[in-house]
Amino acid sequence: MKKLKYKVSMVFLGVIVSLSSCTMFNEPVAEVLEVEVLPEDIVELRDDQIKLAGIQTGSVEMRSVSNTLKVNGIISVAPQNQATVCMPLGGFIKSTSLLPGNAVNKGQTLAVMENQDFVDIQQNYLEAKNKLVFAEAEYKRHTDLYKDDVYSEKNVQQVTVDYKNLKALVKSLEQKLYLIGINPDRLTEDNISNTVNLVSPIKGFLKAVNVNIGKYVSPTDVLFEIVNSDKLFLELTLFEKDAEKVVAGQKIKFFVNNGDDVHEAVITQTGKVVSEDKTFIVYASVVSACKNVLPGMYVNALIEESDKKVTALPSEAVVSFDDKDYIFVFEKNKEEAGKAMTEYKIFQVKKGVSSSGYTEITLPEGFDFNAAKVVIKGAYNLLSAKKNAGEMAC
Repeated sequence: MKKLKYKVSMVFLGVIVSLSSCTMFNEPVAEVLEVEVLPEDIVELRDDQIKLAGIQTGSVEMRSVSNTLKVNGIISVAPQNQATVCMPLGGFIKSTSLLPGNAVNKGQTLAVMENQDFVDIQQNYLEAKNKLVFAEAEYKRHTDLYKDDVYSEKNVQQVTVDYKNLKALVKSLEQKLYLIGINPDRLTEDNISNTVNLVSPIKGFLKAVNVNIGKYVSPTDVLFEIVNSDKLFLELTLFEKDAEKVVAGQKIKFFVNNGDDVHEAVITQTGKVVSEDKTFIVYASVVSACKNVLPGMYVNALIEESDKKVTALPSEAVVSFDDKDYIFVFEKNKEEAGKAMTEYKIFQVKKGVSSSGYTEITLPEGFDFNAAKVVIKGAYNLLSAKKNAGEMAC
């Protein structure tokens, strides 16, 4: 932008009247004062003022600027790493020796159950299995005889129905045996039992034990709760305004119950639904070995925002006034009345995140940041000179 200069002419007229012999007029005298009016986006300083203000210039840089987001949440386990153990057919607790907190392995016996229905199921299975052997033989015999026109089609159909019904009954009873924990392949007439072992479906520790010897339990009663804490994850609550700041793969540092031990996690998934209180859930897998960290514990977490390359300046280069952010850029050197002067131009920018002494900035359209010499020290002094006429002004 070009400067505008206005010349103000002041004319002083003096009239001297001689009362004695004659009247005498002086020639008009014109005195021209030249006043420089600077554009509103320009500040100029003398060399001594620049030195006093500590002005230094630098370049806009492309830097990895990360921001830390503070959030809260709890420690959880995935559904496949926790189990609720019930007895599908109910029964009485014959024995158990476990307490809450005990470690258990997959397949380990949690309790011994007894029920007369267990005996009936085993008996019915063995009887049906024996009948199936006979029915299968009859089915094959009648089929062969029918091919030789010895048996009628009606007789063959009846035998076929009986055979398939028995086959379905055996399969049904077989599944019931699996349901109560009995392997039908190992069941014989000699090992029928009124007790079955209730086993753990996963490895972990017992979160809850709701049994005692002699207690009758129904199929809907929760007998044991097991949690595998080897693979924990975090459920973190964020406000919707921070939705764009988190993505899968970001690293997290978290602290349990305001402790000093630092644990690490990585975001695996972000919530897709915002709740009524304008928050959403972010899920992160715990990657470090954490002692005494259990599901349900409260955590404080620090999410490190992604380290993308952005245009950035030292934080002190960005100044604020009236809720707007500005930077100063060297415009040109000049000389006025024999004095060396420097002009700086002010640009409005949009400030982003700050980290390690640098701040992300969004520059105006068309701004050549490769060539610009930005004031990185003393920017607040230039802002003061701009706001306060006379202070550091020429």
